[in-house]
Amino acid sequence: MEAPPDNDVLWARSLHFTHRDGSPGLAGVSLGVRVGEILAVGGPRGSGKTTLLRCLSGLVRAQQGEIWFNSAPVHTLGPMARERLRRERFGWIDPAPALVPELNVWENAALPLMLRGTGRRRAKVAALEWLERLDVGELARRRPHQLRQAERQRVAIARALAHGPTILFADEPTAPLHRADRAHVLRTLTTAARSHGITVVLATHDAETAALADRTVSLLDGRRVRTVHLPEAPETEGRAACSLSA
Repeated sequence: MEAPPDNDVLWARSLHFTHRDGSPGLAGVSLGVRVGEILAVGGPRGSGKTTLLRCLSGLVRAQQGEIWFNSAPVHTLGPMARERLRRERFGWIDPAPALVPELNVWENAALPLMLRGTGRRRAKVAALEWLERLDVGELARRRPHQLRQAERQRVAIARALAHGPTILFADEPTAPLHRADRAHVLRTLTTAARSHGITVVLATHDAETAALADRTVSLLDGRRVRTVHLPEAPETEGRAACSLSA
């Protein structure tokens, strides 16, 4: 068994995953993510980006291959141990915000901290700090149904960062946002990650988003490829073609 490099906080070798309907998700993907790095996983829709992030974060178990976090094997963990790892060390941002409707904005952002046993007052302070950074601090006492889509996504991002994860997995985190909102949120996310030493694995099909990362790993049909030319912006996606260079 090959040992992961010392400077890789996350390391995966030969990951394979097949969906329940028999369609391929990953076909032998290997990669390493360095401490504090912002890594973009690029490629067109359906290329395996989300599947890779879900496997790396322990949301699903790869059917073959190895995943190591801080030189400890993730692929051998049981469901409860993977859940604890996700709750304590990882953050996750979905394309669409999934907030708890019964909780207000700051309670949603503080939820991961409170689930870890942090006191309500301390959790609130941390949540409000991130809500302010994402320009939704004034909405702290509102409920999710009172927010616009872009505001709900900012709250979801604050929730993913509030507990200080070692790694933040972001699956198309600005997909529901308008272009101006998208640029601001991405700058905030990347700046915050760098200032707090948070490693980010970011799935995106957008070239402008990928350009903010330190490095890009490209997927096509569940496999790593050397180059994938991405559309410059979502509105041109229908006219842009993805090409592969060997």
